[in-house]
Amino acid sequence: MATTSFSILGLDAALLANLESMGYQSMTPVQAQSLPAILQGDDLIAQAETGTGKTAVFGIGLLTRLNRDDFNVQALVLCPTRELADQVSREIRRLASFIPNVKLLTLCGGVPYRPQSGSLAHGAHIIVGTPGRIMKHLRKGSLKLERLKTLVLDEADRMLDMGFYDDMTEIVAATPDHRQTLLFSATYPEAIKQISASMQNNPGRVSIQATHTQDNIKQEFYEVDGSGKRVTALVALLGHYNPASCLIFCNTKQQCQAIADILQARGFNALALHGDLEQRDRDLVLLQFSNKSCAILVATDVAARGIDIKDLEAVINFELSQDPEVHIHRIGRTGRAGKAGLALSLYSAAESHRVNAIEAYQESPIVFSAIDSLKINQKADLRPPMVTLCIDGGRKNKVRPGDILGALTSESGISGDQVGKIDIFDRQAYVAIKRSMADKALQQLSAGKIKGRYFKARKL
Repeated sequence: MATTSFSILGLDAALLANLESMGYQSMTPVQAQSLPAILQGDDLIAQAETGTGKTAVFGIGLLTRLNRDDFNVQALVLCPTRELADQVSREIRRLASFIPNVKLLTLCGGVPYRPQSGSLAHGAHIIVGTPGRIMKHLRKGSLKLERLKTLVLDEADRMLDMGFYDDMTEIVAATPDHRQTLLFSATYPEAIKQISASMQNNPGRVSIQATHTQDNIKQEFYEVDGSGKRVTALVALLGHYNPASCLIFCNTKQQCQAIADILQARGFNALALHGDLEQRDRDLVLLQFSNKSCAILVATDVAARGIDIKDLEAVINFELSQDPEVHIHRIGRTGRAGKAGLALSLYSAAESHRVNAIEAYQESPIVFSAIDSLKINQKADLRPPMVTLCIDGGRKNKVRPGDILGALTSESGISGDQVGKIDIFDRQAYVAIKRSMADKALQQLSAGKIKGRYFKARKL
């Protein structure tokens, strides 16, 4: 059996030590198959999803080519969403922690342009960002890419789905011809082959299955008649399984919002995630879902891409995707890290060809069930386990997570394990609290001080 130790790659000793300290014991399949070619300077196209270790692949690759004495932009990572860009930035910063004075900037929309431009004026080694904001900086002259060594297109298929083809083409045109281009995509449609042909030079090809497998996922299909029956069936599935965290996929943003509204009217705690949301609203939706104060997220494929949700109990396809590969990607968000997952799909007789395509693609028989067989638990508590409290103070007020935790647990009878995820933004902070302690926590925050100051607090 071939060794998958990072030591066989000839990496710098300090980088190897840093990888070990980060818990990278051995290479994942995408790392083992991709890194040798990347370290040689070759272009690469890798079919790999979130959770396969791909960020470390291009992170290690671009860091090995970095000259920290040169403050021109040497590496650019393009991501489809701000959430993915933030995740990628955090991971590259961790990987780069062994190199002194590496400057990485994250350039995304939804935040002011001027501070980003000011930071760029002082130089940067690595840029991670979304196509729209990168384009704005290029056009205004605040970003120069003439010295770029490595270009990474992360989740390129979603960038194409979101209409970023022209932006990507214009960004690539602003980079040197002699550069390394690494393209990562969860799917490999014809459009990806075309963009690779136009932007890459004789790339190697790697295809990796995600670390989760369908062995951990219980998958069932339910036939329904008409749109009204489809909503009834969805409510029956939620009433029967009552998942603590559930992602419902719709094919359009209008349908997405309508389903979330219907579920809320029927007593479920549901929020919608789609392209019409302002960035601040999108951040709050994701925050509440990730901290378990919202149990149900209704999303489109494009909106849900790039968010890595841990411990997702169930995925429900309100409508089937037209592409069986997208279906597999949807349901692969549950059943991760060895945990059991649930994938439930609704379809009409007219969509039977999609069911057949999924069965052929996954090469395993589909299990059909009847909605009538579900038993709805009338006594189930539909409320999520946590409640989010908003505090009108954040980074600009020097508020840190430890300050909030201390304010909540000092002399209040609230224990640390009753406090959930804490998120700090520029002018607000959000903390998840066990539902049973939410009122007490709100009273404690409203009456007490954080960092010697009183801040307003409220429930979301």
